[in-house]
Amino acid sequence: MAADGVIWFDGVRPGPQARQAVELLVAAASHGLDPRDYDADALLRAVTSAAEGPAPDAGSIAGLERALTQAMKRYLADLHGGRVDPRQTYHDFTSPRRETFDSAAFLQAALETRRLPDAAREAAPRLPLYERLREALARYRALGDQPAWRQQLPPLPADRRGSGAKLEPGGTYAGLPLVAQRLVVLGDLAPGLPPSARYEAPLVEAVIAFQRRHGLASDGIIGKATLAQLQVPPAARVRQIELALERLRWTPLMQGPRMIVINIPEFVLRAYEVRDGRISVRQEMKVVVGKAMRTRTPLIDEEMRFIEFSPYWNVPPSIARGETVPRLRRDPGWFEQQGFEFVAPDGGVNTTLSEAMLDAVLAGRMRIRQRPGPQNALGDIKFVFPNRENIYLHHTPATQLFERDRRDFSHGCIRVEQPLALASFVLQGMPEWTEDRIRQAMNKGESAALRLAEPLPVLIAYGTTLVKGGQSYFFEDIYGYDRQLDVALRRHAAQLPTLTDRP
Repeated sequence: MAADGVIWFDGVRPGPQARQAVELLVAAASHGLDPRDYDADALLRAVTSAAEGPAPDAGSIAGLERALTQAMKRYLADLHGGRVDPRQTYHDFTSPRRETFDSAAFLQAALETRRLPDAAREAAPRLPLYERLREALARYRALGDQPAWRQQLPPLPADRRGSGAKLEPGGTYAGLPLVAQRLVVLGDLAPGLPPSARYEAPLVEAVIAFQRRHGLASDGIIGKATLAQLQVPPAARVRQIELALERLRWTPLMQGPRMIVINIPEFVLRAYEVRDGRISVRQEMKVVVGKAMRTRTPLIDEEMRFIEFSPYWNVPPSIARGETVPRLRRDPGWFEQQGFEFVAPDGGVNTTLSEAMLDAVLAGRMRIRQRPGPQNALGDIKFVFPNRENIYLHHTPATQLFERDRRDFSHGCIRVEQPLALASFVLQGMPEWTEDRIRQAMNKGESAALRLAEPLPVLIAYGTTLVKGGQSYFFEDIYGYDRQLDVALRRHAAQLPTLTDRP
């Protein structure tokens, strides 16, 4: 008998569940896990030898049972909750609400009911996206041997106007056959099309499809950014998908019947409902997130509790010190133009700009806020989910930023493209709040807070790849979190004790 009461042997030979266990461990890569973390090959050899070779002695049986038990406990725990604590990777990560998972008890129950493969499937995230990413992982692994990536694409030709290297429709480029070959393999270009000496349809349309799937400007022009993405080898995409699968193991995407999720690298918000285990996206819109270099939007898992119509904007002290006060000293007229005012600790308001007031702001004796109105940085609505980082969703007067392909421009809070549509989703359970009434409250110009009838989960997540409509999408690692997670996983693997060598 092994630890935890698990029995893997029938007499002196491994039983069927021992074979099932090593098959699961060897196939761990299909989940983006590393079979080496579970000594999968060594255990496969040991179980095969015990099954087909000379009958093992009692000591060998006990050792193999212990090793197999520990490997399966580790595998199930990793499959369910990931291999590293995300709080060690992201300094601003708010730990999600999770249920306790006892891998030993889970394994014991699976063996007692003789449903080990089914139990392993249940331990993994039960999300459609997870399974679609597993399929994408298998596809990109299969691309590794394709000849399309055995040589580099040549440099782009110089632009006719001398403004840089790019390939526009109608131009010529020595790398066109290789570009076409890669796009066929990736599924963006139909196979069997005759080669062309010029960059024209249908290759242009295929490049546009490729650009759309890689978060690029979908203009059909092959410039520096598009060429760089075309150069990325399948192995790098495999790792990107593996990291996405790891994140899904500790990302709570099924917390309730309704939820809002913001994916930072994609610059997209989705509001969805869950019915009978099926996810239906009700709203999808562009967002602007925190600047990559200075004011990153933190990863948060909280509940929305309020909406503020025509909100005041309380200028954060850091912004006041670093931006607002210096600007007001250079341009005093900006104070009235923007609708600013000073607020004392007792709530008293002063609408007169003076050096004394600015000095008081810098000293922490006063704060600056912006009144509701067309210039207000929060626009005409604010969605509040209380959190230690004071992050929230809001509209913005700077709507032109939504036309950018890369949208990291904020100080950390998230600007939403379609605030009325989002408010309608949020207030779905409060039928008295019709679209007209919401619009009137937004346009009234008087600040008012509304408590939601039921809290609504909000998740700010980070995923540089996903699958939509059967196609794989990849996004830039704008905050460098993929690199951090990759380092953490490699460090974790290097520190794991070897299972098959244990006494």
